[in-house]
Parts: sequence; C-alpha cells; structure tokens
Amino acid sequence: MTDLDVRNARIWTADPANPWASTMTIRDGRIESIGYSDPVRHSSGTAIDLGGRLLIPGIIDSHNHVRLGSGSQAVQLAGAKTLAEIHQRIDSWLDTNPEATWVFGEGFDYAALPGQRHPRAEDLIGTCRGLPAMLLDYSVHAAWFNREALIALGVGRDTYAVPYGHFEHDPHTGEPTGYLADFATYGLSRAGLSTLEKLIPAYGNPAQYDRVRRGLAMAASFGITTVVEPQNSPDDIALFHQAFDNGDLRARVIAALFHPVGTTEDDLDEFTTLIAATQGDQIRCGPIKLYIDDIIEPHTAAMFEPYANKPDTRGHSYYEQAEINEVIARLDARGLQCFVHATGDRGNHMVLNAFEYARAANGHRDSRHQIVHVECLKPADIPRFADLGVVACMQPRHCAPEIIEEWRDNVGPQRWRYAWPMRSLADSGATLAFSSDWNVAEMDPMIGLYSAVTRASLDGTRSWVPEECVDIETALLAYTRGGAYANFIDHDRGALKPGYLADFAVLSQNILDLDPGAILDTQVDLTVVGGSIVHQS
Repeated sequence: MTDLDVRNARIWTADPANPWASTMTIRDGRIESIGYSDPVRHSSGTAIDLGGRLLIPGIIDSHNHVRLGSGSQAVQLAGAKTLAEIHQRIDSWLDTNPEATWVFGEGFDYAALPGQRHPRAEDLIGTCRGLPAMLLDYSVHAAWFNREALIALGVGRDTYAVPYGHFEHDPHTGEPTGYLADFATYGLSRAGLSTLEKLIPAYGNPAQYDRVRRGLAMAASFGITTVVEPQNSPDDIALFHQAFDNGDLRARVIAALFHPVGTTEDDLDEFTTLIAATQGDQIRCGPIKLYIDDIIEPHTAAMFEPYANKPDTRGHSYYEQAEINEVIARLDARGLQCFVHATGDRGNHMVLNAFEYARAANGHRDSRHQIVHVECLKPADIPRFADLGVVACMQPRHCAPEIIEEWRDNVGPQRWRYAWPMRSLADSGATLAFSSDWNVAEMDPMIGLYSAVTRASLDGTRSWVPEECVDIETALLAYTRGGAYANFIDHDRGALKPGYLADFAVLSQNILDLDPGAILDTQVDLTVVGGSIVHQS
C-alpha cells in the first residue's frame, strides 16, 4: 500500500455532489481528499502526473466467473466454427499435453455443429486418442461427453439424473447421446463438483486455483477492482484466501454462495455462518445464488409462449411459483440477499412474484435482491424492478447481434423489443449493475460499455434493438456506482470521494467524449486497488 498524490487528471468521480476533479490524495489505501488543489507541494506521497488522462472509479464486474473461466489445463474452443476445427484444437492440445488422462474443453458453440444441433458422443470418435473427453459449451450450462467418458462415468441407458446434470437420451435407441443439460445448476454444486473432480484433473485444485489466479490478473488489466464471483460452494472460498496469501488477489472478491435445488436448512446455517465470518474488504461472502430457469439457446429458459422454432416447448423452471415463493421468503427472512438467474420472460416474472411475496411475508427492508441476466421481459414487468427495489444485473455484450442469432431465432421477433431492456429499466428508475459474465463473454469492460451504448457488432456494421441502448454515463454508472449499490459496498466503493477505498483506473482515452466506436480502442493504463498499483501498461 502506497500513499499517492494524483494530479493533472480528468477525474470522473461518479459522485453527483462533486462530479469532476483533477487531483486526489490517497493515504493508507483510502481517498483523503479530491478536488482541484495541487496536493503534491504539501505531501510526501508518491506523485502521479496523469497528463490529463481520464481517471474513473474501479470497475465493479457484478457477475464474473473468475473461478471457472479459461483454465490453462483446458482446450479452448471459443470461436471454433466447425466440428473439424473442434477436432483440430483437441488434436493440437493433445500434442502439447501428452500426459493428459482426460480431454477437458471449454467454450464450444452450437453453431459449430451441423444444424446447430446438440452434440453427440459419436461426433468425437477418432479425435481424442482413446481418452475420455468432457467439453463445456460457451455458457457452461451444458456438457458434451465422448463414449470413453460415458463409460468412465458409468453412464448407460438407465442414467438420466446425476449429481452434475441430466443426460439426454436418443429417442429411438434409448442410449445416452453424450449431451448433458443443466450443468450450471447441478455440475457447479458442491455435490456435482465433488463427483467430477475425483475423475477429471481439470476440476480439482490446483487447476481451479490456476483459473482464479489468471482470472484476477486479467481483471486487474481491465481496470476491474471488484469481482463478484457468482457461484461458489463453501468449499471454494479457500481458493480466494489462498490467492490473498500468495499475493495473487489483484482485485477484491465478493463470492456468492450457490443454493441448488434441494438446499437444506443445515446448508443455510452453514451459509449464514460463513457470510458472517467473511466480511473483509478483500474477500467477502455476499448474496445467495439461485436459478429459476436455464438459458434460451437450448430452449430451456422458462417462457410464457412456446419457442418460435420449437413450438412444443416453453422451456422449464426449476421451481413452481409456490415453491420459489417459499424459497425466496425463507432466505429473505434470514436477512440474506438473493441473486437469481432468470433469462426467459416467464422466469423473470416468477422471480419478481417471489420477491413481492417475500416482501409481503417478511415486511419491507433494504434487501437489494438481484435478478441476473434479465434477457427477456414482458413490458408489464419492467416497472416492477424499481417498485420492488430489485437490481437488474445485466451483461450488455450478450445482446450483440453477431452472437445472438440463435437466441433471436428461438424466441421469435415478437419478443425482441424487450430483449435486454436496459434503457427501459433505467428510465423506469431501476438500478442497473453491469457485468461481463466471463468467460461466457469477453471480460473487457470497454467491450461491455461499447455494447451498452450501441448494441452493435464489434465491427460496427449491425445494431440490434437500438431503442434499448443507454448513454455512456448511464453505462459507466452501472459498472461503478450501480455495482457498488447492488452489492452493499456503496459506503466505500463505486465512486471517488473522501473516505472511500482508493480503487480506480486510468484510461488511455476519455470514453465520455468519444464516438462510441472508439471506445473499443481504449486501454487501461493503470489500475489501483487500495492505493496499490496492480496493473500498469
């Protein structure tokens, strides 16, 4: 921790009482003063002259899987456009990992498969050199196993539900196809992980620690000073303490605890005890993560009306309305904050109903419950966020036209208008908290900001539902003050003012004055957490 004196800066504070400044003094990891007077002549702190560059509060990434994303021990499949390219990447990985006992991969896209269908075990015949293989899709909501893996896991024609998800079966032969649904909701649970990590090295520690270390370093390079890791069992929290002890905790961490279907009162007692014991500035256990539905791409999110290209289904919810009402009310009665994944319009509606039920049952309090993703809404549900004090935790990059084609085909054009309705929610008075959802999408918040203000492809050639774009200041507030409010850290993070933690980033360009396309050319020159420089370009 270093005392710093920042001068000659263009400081955007996110503090409405003092929106701009040019100098800032930092003592013992916190902001001592901020304004326009030059502190350097009267101070022994290290002077930093920023030459007029833009300084902003540290980015708060309110949904970032630093514990799961892009491990060095996995085949990286993001961007592979054909089955042949997936085979090639596996082959190249095996060339450089001859000691591997499993092939573990991340990030495959359904567009790489014929007809964008679900993958099958036979799609990997002849490509894994006789090793079992487990490949996760880009969303981490589904997994793909080859025949050797099915044998190793003991999966046969009578295997449907397992601790890590639900196997799909061929309707003609009755045999498992190798495709596993609901991985995010079961495979990332304590029971699911404990089953898989016994067999698959990439799921154990130190492989998970490598992900944490790499993810936090990447966050620092992007000006992210607080990461909300959205899905952890109590067993996982030790990884963040290990990172702190090793000097690898380059960003502060808020860890949500995962509440899968079947969570017991004993589990909640454990959660409550852990949350109370883990409330530091560096590592904090915070909200409780639940799922009401899955995702739209495999037609598993809960919709009011049937899917446009699969009219025999409206998706499914993990709870009936009465069940989710009681689950949320039980958590709310304990004073716990809920952090609920919902993508379909029916899923979002059910969660809002549950929050309304909990308020009626337990009374009004400052709960700051969140719905994560908010991909598809009925117009009547938009004002309910502000009315109920529910935060919309959203990922602007998810609605980019070049990655949303399957989503759009599935829901049909009649539901596009209120897809990722960022502007409608902001105009209604709802709090927005933006995030990357790394490694589902890029971690770089400049890409998120660009997407929020343009809803355009990265090449700028296409924009989708531009009516729901927000202005750059609204977007930046959602990455700073909104994220701080959403996570109960707005007393010392999310803005730059005296007494707040000295968490900030210095940018190569003034994104508040740029043409939107130029935001993508902006780099983070300096990232500071608690007065310590954690990244410098």
